[in-house]
Amino acid sequence: MSKKEILKKVTGTKHLKSSFKKREAIILRDYLALERTTLANERTLFAYLRSGIYMVIAGFAFLELKQFMDLEWLSYILFFFSLILFVFGTTRFIILKRKLEVYYNNMENENEESKKDKILESK
Repeated sequence: MSKKEILKKVTGTKHLKSSFKKREAIILRDYLALERTTLANERTLFAYLRSGIYMVIAGFAFLELKQFMDLEWLSYILFFFSLILFVFGTTRFIILKRKLEVYYNNMENENEESKKDKILESK
């Protein structure tokens, strides 16, 4: 097994690298499903950002409160995990957005080609 295959197996990046493939003509239901996926992607990004912001706020709370000076290390851990959430959420958002853009672009190109074909057939 190559290092790349082992890395895929361990990290599970196979799911992030998969691409959408068109199998047949797109219909309204499919188009609406793509729109729902786009909106869900945005909601997920906002959830990651919101969680990260909450962790930053909690970290500042642990730093500022005198009763929790023993737990100062916890605030730095919260800052670290909030940074991880920001990066991970943004990365997932960008990856899925690019995949959807490729699919939308393919769909638009096919729609234009079908329109041209219909115009040529009518002449």
